[in-house]
Amino acid sequence: MKAILLGPNGQLGTDIVRANTALGAPLDLHPLDRQALDLTDFETVRTVLGSADFDVLINCSSYHKTDDVEQNAQLGVTVNAHLVQLLARLCEQRAARFVHVSTDYVFGGQSKRTPLSEDDPTAPVNVYGASKAMGETLATLACARTTVLRVASLFGIAGASGKGGNFVETMIRFGREKGALRVVADQHMSPTSTYDIATTLIDMLKADVEPGIWHVVNSGDATWHAFAEEIIRQTGIAATVEPITSAEFPTPAMRPPYSVLSNAKVAAVVGERRHWTVALRDYLRDKGHI
Repeated sequence: MKAILLGPNGQLGTDIVRANTALGAPLDLHPLDRQALDLTDFETVRTVLGSADFDVLINCSSYHKTDDVEQNAQLGVTVNAHLVQLLARLCEQRAARFVHVSTDYVFGGQSKRTPLSEDDPTAPVNVYGASKAMGETLATLACARTTVLRVASLFGIAGASGKGGNFVETMIRFGREKGALRVVADQHMSPTSTYDIATTLIDMLKADVEPGIWHVVNSGDATWHAFAEEIIRQTGIAATVEPITSAEFPTPAMRPPYSVLSNAKVAAVVGERRHWTVALRDYLRDKGHI
């Protein structure tokens, strides 16, 4: 299966490359980074991908700096929706599968406070989430073989591109430097290892799963405060973790108060996904923190 990977240097893209190698290269993987292909140049995208040979296009690229997107809505929609539509159309033209990575931030405004399924209606509370929800819809309409992976609260060895690491590394750094952390305790989500997403994606492709939306997250859920507490506990850092409210930590873009994703659909096809605390332990070991 020949696969082109967009966004190969981010947290998820890096782990897709790592996982594919570790699993014996089930994918004939061809990473295209921003030096090789400027995704904001739609004409070049049409030319390069329109003439490329591939069975699946994996799109890990996005404009994902949530607070920046709030102030740059046009760019957010261009990258997270219109580019996605173009990529899906190019896949449709060659009858290829399009795998598009989306986010739990398509939720947040709903009243439901139990794990969200793929059938639950989207309800974004910020521009980033709205642009990603639009991208999901446009991709699904443009390509019959679109597979949307909704992921959440990522931690991977490469760190988040443009964000200076990830939440785990930030908590470790602040815990060691300050000895006291104050972390939001009223936002509930699904902490997820990008390596686990990568292995799940490869399993899904090997199983030739049905197109559509899939929630690909580790099992279990947490608040950011509980996530931070577990990081500090597993690393043994001498730091306290105080719970605070979202109002005490204002950001330009509102965050979802509840965006926990149910992974029951993917678990039924490729097996139960491990708990996020177990995935965190392996991440900390890989990074040399424990």
